[in-house]
Amino acid sequence: MSSHDAQVLELAGRQVRITTPHKVLFAQRGETKLDLVGYYVAVTGALMRAVGGRPVLMQRFPQGAGGPSFFQKRVPDSAPDWLQTTTVQTVNGTPSRALVAVDVAHVAWAVNLACLGFHVWPHRADDPAHADELRLDLDPQPGTGFAEARAAAWELKALLDELGMAGFPKTTGNRGLHVYVRLQPRWDSYEVRAAAVAAARELERRRPDIITAAWWKEERGRRIFVDYNQNAPHKTVFGAWSVRARPGAQASTPIRWEELDDTDPDELTLAAVPGRLERDGDPWAAIDEVPQSLQPLLALHQRDRANGLLDAPWPPVYPKQPDEPPRVAPSRARRRP
Repeated sequence: MSSHDAQVLELAGRQVRITTPHKVLFAQRGETKLDLVGYYVAVTGALMRAVGGRPVLMQRFPQGAGGPSFFQKRVPDSAPDWLQTTTVQTVNGTPSRALVAVDVAHVAWAVNLACLGFHVWPHRADDPAHADELRLDLDPQPGTGFAEARAAAWELKALLDELGMAGFPKTTGNRGLHVYVRLQPRWDSYEVRAAAVAAARELERRRPDIITAAWWKEERGRRIFVDYNQNAPHKTVFGAWSVRARPGAQASTPIRWEELDDTDPDELTLAAVPGRLERDGDPWAAIDEVPQSLQPLLALHQRDRANGLLDAPWPPVYPKQPDEPPRVAPSRARRRP
């Protein structure tokens, strides 16, 4: 059979056509489109626990992991009738018909379009008004890496423990870490972002030597930035179990806290993760068992505001927000007459 012959796979009760199944997506490793579909089939139970029922943004790599990519918000009209979609809005209010990660058939359909991993909305498709995930992004700055992100994660866990909140860590598939808190569906994205701002500021107060909440890069130094704006409305985050477009085909992999000190994120690859999951089980198996209250972090937010702190800066693509400080880098502000 030539590499151009399509294969039809039976997945989740659907027939999914995989065109060019032997197209190599990871040149240095030789793994193909069919290998990537096989990976998502192997992790499907854990994958659906993490992202099932949520809208996803597809990032397509027509030439594989080393080539150019583009984001595709809209599902094409040629999509099969069984494909479930939902309407999402971008930051500027433009509606799009987005794919919903209903099951592994939907995931495989997107992989066929050379979508390697998935950027996931923080709400379920059937409840867009409520963000039921707080996503705390520990983002290494120049001069730092996974070791520093790990130290910041332990500080974050200590804070969550004090507040009676359960956090679930995952690698990003690169140098950072994400810690997710599954929420009761009671709060919107503005409130969830406010909680993330409060967490970032509290962590900076406790460990200003290794953690920063500074939005402006010139103020961050060689510290881990807690990127609170990953929780801004309409923002997507690279999903759990998704494979990065890196030469090593690393996956954004859920881990247990007790594994954190021994984790090498570069070893968590498309080839290695399914066996690890089969051997050790899903580190996020309990994430849905007790949805958390956001109230402890909102209380920190209210304390900060009562103490005179303004809102933290928003990304430039968002409209100016109430109580937001001026959107100008501190060095530029100092140069103004």
